Amino acid sequence: MDLDEFRRLPIVGILRGGSDVAIEPIVESVVGAGLKAMEITMNTPGAPDLIRRAIETADGELTIGAGTVLDTGDLESALGAGAQFIVMPTLERNVVDACTQRSIPVFPGALTPQEIFDAWRAGATMVKVFPAKFFGPGYFKELKGPLGDIELLACGGVSAENLGDFFACGASAVAFGGSVFQPKWLSEGRFDRIGDAVRSLIESYQRRPA
Repeated sequence: MDLDEFRRLPIVGILRGGSDVAIEPIVESVVGAGLKAMEITMNTPGAPDLIRRAIETADGELTIGAGTVLDTGDLESALGAGAQFIVMPTLERNVVDACTQRSIPVFPGALTPQEIFDAWRAGATMVKVFPAKFFGPGYFKELKGPLGDIELLACGGVSAENLGDFFACGASAVAFGGSVFQPKWLSEGRFDRIGDAVRSLIESYQRRPA
């Protein structure tokens, strides 16, 4: 993962789905909308194969990572499939250590100030604050007071309407998931709706106050 490129458009899509995920048209829709980073969660059936196929389909236009990595077994499966960054809902130090040793960007999850500080000190590239929707953008502003040097990724409840607020309050990046990769849209093949939703998020980021 090129972190400089990611910081130019710090938005991550999170795909979590069933065994019948049509990965090729999903990747094509988000690439067409301008997204640059997407994770496929390891609790999605057949995740390693989906990661491989996503990378092949993206052809360098989309950085593909693995999410919901809970242990080193998940990590090895993800990296073996070609995942270029790793995302976790919690802090698993063995996973973070393995990623830092291999120079793989890693985004462990945390919520409280102590958890966030521990994840950053363990070697996080950014700390995923999850679930952000129950605390809102104002929580990030409070966190950045004492923890100003820690880069935070907001995950959970991010929308085109509040994305700018998260950044204004100190988030370095945001992630979206089920609000865009909606089961109904996926099952009905409404990849145009997915692309439109991604485009709205990107436009919201581009319109945010400097």
